[in-house]
Amino acid sequence: MKLTEVSLRNPAGVAVITAIILLIGVVSIFSLPTQLLPDIENPEITVATSWRAASPSEVESEIVDLIEDVLQGTPGLESMESRAFFGFAFTNLEFSLSTDMNETMLEVISRLNRLPLLPADSDPPQIILGGFNASAQKAIVSLFARLDPDSGYSKEEQAQFLKDVVATRLRSIPGVANIDSFGQLDQNMELQIVFDPHKAADLGIDITNIPGRVGRISDISGGIIDVGKRQYTLRFKGKYEPEELEGLIIEWRDGLPIKLGDFASVSLKSPRPDGIANQNGKDAIYMRVVKTNGANVMAVLNEVEKVVAELNETVLEARGINLNRSFNPAVYIMRAINLLAGNLFFGILLAVAALWWFLRKLRATMIIAITIPVSLLSTLVVLMMTGRSINVISLAGLAFATGMVLDAAIVVLENIVRLREGGMEKNKACVEGAGQVWGALFASTLTTIAIFIPVLFMENAEGQLFADLALTIAISVTFSLIIAISILPLAAGHLLKSGTLVDIHDGRWKKMAAKIIWLTGGRKRQIGWVAGLLVAPVIFTVVMMPNLNYLPPLKSDVVYGNYFAPPATSFESMNTEVNEVIIERLQPYFEGEKE
Repeated sequence: MKLTEVSLRNPAGVAVITAIILLIGVVSIFSLPTQLLPDIENPEITVATSWRAASPSEVESEIVDLIEDVLQGTPGLESMESRAFFGFAFTNLEFSLSTDMNETMLEVISRLNRLPLLPADSDPPQIILGGFNASAQKAIVSLFARLDPDSGYSKEEQAQFLKDVVATRLRSIPGVANIDSFGQLDQNMELQIVFDPHKAADLGIDITNIPGRVGRISDISGGIIDVGKRQYTLRFKGKYEPEELEGLIIEWRDGLPIKLGDFASVSLKSPRPDGIANQNGKDAIYMRVVKTNGANVMAVLNEVEKVVAELNETVLEARGINLNRSFNPAVYIMRAINLLAGNLFFGILLAVAALWWFLRKLRATMIIAITIPVSLLSTLVVLMMTGRSINVISLAGLAFATGMVLDAAIVVLENIVRLREGGMEKNKACVEGAGQVWGALFASTLTTIAIFIPVLFMENAEGQLFADLALTIAISVTFSLIIAISILPLAAGHLLKSGTLVDIHDGRWKKMAAKIIWLTGGRKRQIGWVAGLLVAPVIFTVVMMPNLNYLPPLKSDVVYGNYFAPPATSFESMNTEVNEVIIERLQPYFEGEKE
């Protein structure tokens, strides 16, 4: 075996390479992103639109129908679903798994550029790659800014401060993509014209013409005028202050003007609220931290925690704002990671203990046990190079591989010992021992890899989720084969003493073999065993079949409840009849009177 011969001739080089792999592997433990589950990319695109104060039917007819018309026939499109609400709508496009989403994104943008003119006061369509829930899937922590009612600042002023200072500071954290607020930080002041219908009727004013009349008031360019050697830009300034708009002339009657202020009031106010946030019964503003692709979730959470503590102690305290999270997801993530890492550690100990029980030779046990750390740390190096993360799936793969990586090492060492016991010279026994079993070990490793590699080519959510499991097992067993024919023969040649490895369980094996021969003797017994071994597993599987789930239920310190109101229920009634009632009933728990 060439690789074995090269290793035996260059022990120093093998030692250096092994040390480098172990060092990089240890470094990768602290460098790999840590999160609960792998990132899952959905072949979906959502087009979101908003039209202030428009009814769902208006949004559908004036915006959604137009968007659906231009997006019909997009290459790779499998389904298109639209939902219209009061003031906004979204169209979700789902594509086939093999679709190139970068090209599809450009195609969607190109098609949206061919849209007819949308209503003048509607916002341009926004494109969200990954579907409408993409930001929800990447959200790592929710923050609540509780407002002190005695701070001297209005809620609008506090929201603007949070948008300008706090959200900007949080966005500067490496790994943070955005701060979602569901409009609570993005509600700009709006011009409100409130009509008196009785005065308008007395004056004979058609209110339906007012929006068009007011909407034409804007700045426009009137061209360029040359005066001598100078050139001047002519511009008509059509912007009005709210109080000036009340003097806008709507009509003339008998030579007298009818102004807007004669039957309406004009003011600049905050928009009508369409949602409310509370924490522990106190008025609050809700924010959600969204991570970037490939971000280290634990590092981002720790940095967010530091920034929030710093802001609370400085600028927020002076404004009467207390910023805190809803719950700490870092504890939840580390609980799951540590549980699996602990199981992995105890699995390694059990594997080494099982080796020692049968070998009863410390050096032989340690030689084989070398395979575990080298294989697992080498796998972590490959995970780091391929942009993967440490999560419960990849750790599960490492735990599964712990026992599998020992197989090749056990076979090679046993063959080397057999040849040395037969009188073969040390180095020759190492070369021959590895070479004789090389083909069988390669076939065994190849069959193991062949089982898991197809998972890597599954492009659906399941394939993306369990790709880390397949990758870690395939890489680990591959490295275990390389170690078994390179590092292990070198270690056996230098560390394993000459002599016979005595099997203290030899008597037990002979008694067990004799019992098996007796139980399987005779044609009738053989047929009975074959039939029983075929039927019993089927019956056991049917009787003991557990519930089938996509993933096992995850324990967390959070309970979510959703309340769906009847259509057209006003925000005020939902707040008074549901939200305030819940707060009142939970108040004793907030204040510590009950648990």
